[in-house]
Amino acid sequence: MLIGSAAWAQSSDDVEAARKKKQEEERMNQDWACLKCFAEANSKVVPPAAGEKRVVFMGNSITIGWLNTVPEFFNGKPYINRGISGQTTPQMLIRFRPDVIDLKPSVVVILAGTNDIAGNTGYTPVETIYGNIVSMAELAKANKIRVVLSSVLPVFDYPWRPGLEPIPKIAELNAKVKAYAEKNGFVYLDYFSAMVDERKGLKAELTYDGVHPNKAGYLVMQPLAEAAIKTALSKK
Repeated sequence: MLIGSAAWAQSSDDVEAARKKKQEEERMNQDWACLKCFAEANSKVVPPAAGEKRVVFMGNSITIGWLNTVPEFFNGKPYINRGISGQTTPQMLIRFRPDVIDLKPSVVVILAGTNDIAGNTGYTPVETIYGNIVSMAELAKANKIRVVLSSVLPVFDYPWRPGLEPIPKIAELNAKVKAYAEKNGFVYLDYFSAMVDERKGLKAELTYDGVHPNKAGYLVMQPLAEAAIKTALSKK
């Protein structure tokens, strides 16, 4: 009886996993950039109040992970999270207007690139990833939004796509983004240096899978993000 119950539970899990996979595939076919993901939430965002210094966080699972892991970081602050798990820079670029510009922030914090390197939406060279990040920054600047460009976090290997050897690509992308930020008066938010281990991966105590921060990881990131936002707001 127990064996039968275990088998039924396993079968039920497989069915649910297959259903979710099919649902995600259908969504990707119909709404590749996930423009619908925040459409309802965006419709409820009112213009900033007088003196409000709104900040939008644009990114992937590491960005949305703030809300799941350390939600108190956002509590009582004019912060809006627009992270979508698994997203790459072309997807973010497509949704940048509705999910950032139209929300009228004073600052945007962009964290992007790791999923491109992991090949989530196919092969993308570093130069193209960089170009997409630059395009988002330039859109923000054109709309009088101050820009914080985050480094990609260190990764030794992606568990869902092992063997890609991401270390040199992450280093190249971070160097390009840092140089671009410095040249254009944007703020470079360096998570990498505070979180890297001797293998050039993410410190074991700061992650649960080698890619995504755990609570300890976000607690390292929090003061760095706050300092970067403060610096961006001080710029004219």
